[in-house]
Amino acid sequence: MAVRVPRPLRALGAIRTAAHRTDAATPAGRDRAVDALRAFAILGVVLGHWLVTALVADGGALRTASPLHFMPWLAPISWAFQTLAVFFLVGGHVATKGYASARARGVTYGRWLGARLARLFRPVAAMVTLWTVAACCLLLSGADTGTVHTLVKLALSPLWFLLVLAALTAATPLLARLNPLWPLAVVLHVDLVRFGLGGPSWLGWLNLPAGWLVPYTLGAAWTRGELEGRRAGRVLLVGGAAATAALVAWAGYPASMVGVPGAPVSNLDPPTLAAVTFGLAQCGLALLLREPLRRLMRRRLLWAAVALVNLSAMTIFLWHQTALMATTATGLLAGRLPGLHTVPDGPVWVAARLAWLPVFALGLALCLSAFRTWEQPYGSTRST
Repeated sequence: MAVRVPRPLRALGAIRTAAHRTDAATPAGRDRAVDALRAFAILGVVLGHWLVTALVADGGALRTASPLHFMPWLAPISWAFQTLAVFFLVGGHVATKGYASARARGVTYGRWLGARLARLFRPVAAMVTLWTVAACCLLLSGADTGTVHTLVKLALSPLWFLLVLAALTAATPLLARLNPLWPLAVVLHVDLVRFGLGGPSWLGWLNLPAGWLVPYTLGAAWTRGELEGRRAGRVLLVGGAAATAALVAWAGYPASMVGVPGAPVSNLDPPTLAAVTFGLAQCGLALLLREPLRRLMRRRLLWAAVALVNLSAMTIFLWHQTALMATTATGLLAGRLPGLHTVPDGPVWVAARLAWLPVFALGLALCLSAFRTWEQPYGSTRST
């Protein structure tokens, strides 16, 4: 008589089998720490947005608010989840390495760049199409114009990051040997003129490319083998953290590393010197974690989870705000729910928002099942 295996055990066995196959299919020379850092950066951005973005139901409209505005003591949350510098570090490393490999194989710059940009922007087409249709339907149905504007702006907000990353990727042949001190000097001088000498506020937008060039060119230096020792990581971590603390304590920079509605200065929009030095500290920590991550990634289940995130990295990044908004809109059917539609002005909201995170994750999983096919399959021969 056959013994019936309980369903949970069968599911666990299937997961272990899939993890074994993923591990076996991974080339021996692949640096799994790169994929782990990318997954960490993506999930940091997602959790950060879910924790600090509130859509407050105000009559028949929705407006954005931030718990950091009402509870400044939550600023350390932004230190943990504002991980864009790590993403640009990995992006610079991977793009520089990929371009060198493409040249060695005789692949032209145009073909290489076209392949990389296709991987970035194919998922964008699906999101822009859906939100264009959704916005038109909402407006035609009589939805509040301000609410539609809020939702569309929030949904499309990740695109600025992709545009900057695409521009830096296109310039990789020119940036491959650029010293990170040059863009850092640009950010320093822009902030000095803007804040110290009363220069025009638009000057800050020069920091949008310059600020993210710093971690990107650090990634290129990593590819060149200049950051292999632990000394480089320690210098970046300690120096970046000390500089950021000094800028916040004595130079008037905000403690929050993300934008706060109503604040006179945002560290991220555009990037300030404090955001860049904070990013240097993050990059230093990432470099120090490479060896521990390589050891951890030998565990099949952990590696399978990281590979899964990398498989759908752009889809996760593009659709996580939509998952939040879909949950918020659906929740309105049940009334004004704490942590979802209420003003984020106290610990009760924080506790309620933490309880909503699994629901946001479920919404994101539904988006993944619908749109992840727009991304190319997980590469078997390169870190992408």
